[in-house]
Amino acid sequence: MSTPTASKTLSTISKDGLWDNNPALVQLLGLCPLLAVTGTVVNAMGLALATMIVLVGSNMAVSMVRNFVPDAVRLPAFVMIIASYVTCTELLMQAYTYELYTVLGIFIPLIVTNCVILGRAEAFAAKNPIIPSAVDGLMMSLGFAVVLILLGALREIIGQGTLFSNMELLFGEQAIHWKIEIIKDYPNFLFAILPPGAFVGLGLLIAVKNVIDDKIKTRKQGQTQDVAAGSKRVRVTGKIS
Repeated sequence: MSTPTASKTLSTISKDGLWDNNPALVQLLGLCPLLAVTGTVVNAMGLALATMIVLVGSNMAVSMVRNFVPDAVRLPAFVMIIASYVTCTELLMQAYTYELYTVLGIFIPLIVTNCVILGRAEAFAAKNPIIPSAVDGLMMSLGFAVVLILLGALREIIGQGTLFSNMELLFGEQAIHWKIEIIKDYPNFLFAILPPGAFVGLGLLIAVKNVIDDKIKTRKQGQTQDVAAGSKRVRVTGKIS
């Protein structure tokens, strides 16, 4: 995990959260809920929204109190802040998306121990002002959410032959017809639905990211070499005495 500084621009913070320092694909944090609940897109979206609320809120709160909390009690104080936001998120889900809350089960309260949340509080929010901390929390949670949803979509398609099933659990009755049946009469592929399939799917996503990073690095190296070669070309005209 890189050590952020207050001099980071908002664009750099955003790029770190979404790509360069993605919590799921680069830091490999929060893998327990990531692998456990991404059997469908709706489960992934539910956990992603809950994580986003907690991460953004706790980052802002930690940033506000960072200069008033002694080092001796800093970690317990951060955990209490995170636990407060998790409790609020639980109550909201129980009120508005109760069925989805029961499906996600223990993984909502376990957000308190999610390494992504505590890691950003300690590594970034405790050292930076409120706005950069809020942006860091938002972008880290968005990066985490993208991986959750991609993995959920991959496992749902391969495991069940559908996409966007049970979306009414999150968006209400109007989402009942959002389900896309990609393959009719598809025999469920149990391996993709179970956690071992999540490991394989996450490995594929990491591999794709590494391939893209290698191509970007190769392209930049080629451009650097072209610029260096061009700077050595000197055109001499006229007569030299």
